[in-house]
Amino acid sequence: MVEKQRSGDDPAEVKRRIGPIGVWTSVLGGESAEFGRTVAAEVEDLGYGALWVGETPISKDPLVHSAILLGATRRLVVATGIANIWVRDATAAANGANTLAEAYDGRFLLGLGVSHAPLVTARGHDYQRPLAAMRTYLDAMDETGYAGPLPQRAPRVLAALRTGMLELAARRSAGAHPYFVTAEHTAQARQILGPEPVLAPEVAVVLETDPDVARTKARQYTSFYLTLPNYLNNLRDLGWAEEDLTGGGSDALVDAVVAWGDPQTIAERLRAHHDAGADHVCVQPLVDGPEELLPQLRALAPVLVSG
Repeated sequence: MVEKQRSGDDPAEVKRRIGPIGVWTSVLGGESAEFGRTVAAEVEDLGYGALWVGETPISKDPLVHSAILLGATRRLVVATGIANIWVRDATAAANGANTLAEAYDGRFLLGLGVSHAPLVTARGHDYQRPLAAMRTYLDAMDETGYAGPLPQRAPRVLAALRTGMLELAARRSAGAHPYFVTAEHTAQARQILGPEPVLAPEVAVVLETDPDVARTKARQYTSFYLTLPNYLNNLRDLGWAEEDLTGGGSDALVDAVVAWGDPQTIAERLRAHHDAGADHVCVQPLVDGPEELLPQLRALAPVLVSG
């Protein structure tokens, strides 16, 4: 029988390593390795605890990308948010993650997710019973041997929105990494997970005080995610009406999902997630170009990392 938790999935240790605030960005997946190294080094110097990178069909492979970023840092945790289980088999994921854990003193955190039906079927996979698919994938990972010297297996968290996946995350990983969620969802996720597992939601932010400008930029982000069934169903579960989910989202929905304003206002919005039970909030600045990423992280650091 598969153990409830593996030796690497210690929530307390993961929380200690990643701290209360991290950075989530898709920007680096389309930029040079040198740019990524520069960003990672400064993210570490600014005091953020973790750098989360995603996976798309046209971006860098997230495990290889993580190695590049880990090599440019000394203390920073690099996490995948997320590595898609349909893209690589469980043996490749387990051995890749353990290679990084061994090489970089346990600073790699493997975030795994089932992605979304339209994105998965476009690659020729059958997106049936995603919860069962994740459970089977974790079983296979746990049965994978590793020949190299390994003090501890790489910890993992699961991209989880609704009850079934959150419960699986609590049982079979260090915790959950929800994306495109509200503070209300964070409170509900904490109740489902219980007190110990890691809860690390992503929160998109717009550094802009003009409501019209901020919401216009925010809708460039929300419009895509409101086409994906997993996010739509999660928001419906939270009580959002159909009219809130069309046209890029109502003002109320946009304001609930995206934190906008000056740095202090954004800090207060992120604090709402911490107050609701988040251990770690992954801040995603919505930027118009890669050159804006570091200036925005610099502007936010004094109130997020030190505030």
